[in-house]
Amino acid sequence: MLEINEIFGPTIQGEGKFVGSPSIFIRFGKCNFSCVGFGVEYETPSGVKKCACDSYYAVDKEFKDNWEKYSSHLDIINEVNKLIENSNYEYKIDIVITGGEPLLYWNKIEFQKLLKYYIDNNHRVTIETNASLDINIKEAFQKKIIFSMSVKLSNSLEPLKRRVNKKTLKNILENTSKSYLKFVIGNDFLTQAIDEIKDILDDIPKCEVYLMPLGDTSKQIDENSINVINLAIKYGFKYSDRLHIRVWNNQRGV
Repeated sequence: MLEINEIFGPTIQGEGKFVGSPSIFIRFGKCNFSCVGFGVEYETPSGVKKCACDSYYAVDKEFKDNWEKYSSHLDIINEVNKLIENSNYEYKIDIVITGGEPLLYWNKIEFQKLLKYYIDNNHRVTIETNASLDINIKEAFQKKIIFSMSVKLSNSLEPLKRRVNKKTLKNILENTSKSYLKFVIGNDFLTQAIDEIKDILDDIPKCEVYLMPLGDTSKQIDENSINVINLAIKYGFKYSDRLHIRVWNNQRGV
């Protein structure tokens, strides 16, 4: 069973290597982290107030009644097709698999069939993941997937042993060609962030590294962006804005 929080688009990719690219998003429910340190306040359907990341509605199981359950990958493909059937595309739109944490479904046959379908049909497929879970990458189509690995730093308040899995980072970087790392940073975490990132990069294959400003509103992105840009320049990393938040704040489905 595949639990999907939402399928939406066409829209643009808001962050990372392919920012601005027209995309369809398939957002899976469930996550192995809560990331309360990111400080996004929300209220659950039962009225409990909590803090988490800006995708709390795909993370917190209290929202699971709003997640659609799919027994077949073909039903998901049909939902995506409905979104693009009235558009005269002359290109293969990007497919972004996100969450929550989509790699919780990696070992499910229907999840792999979904990935294979889009790879075989020449779509660029990105999986947005925290890269903390062990996975096997053996099939040829799996090696064509792009993993956007948002490894969590200590500002997430997740334990180090859970959030940094160098075995998985090495596995993904050695078996795929365009995967990359990205890190979320706020103004109160600049120096410590660099120290932690250096430790993560030590003894793993070289790859592109993006720094992103913390925030779930355009105002917060504005407040954090300048220092994160300067940090990227100083240490030779790339800067990624969060364009979807600048344009739509944390509105869902865009």
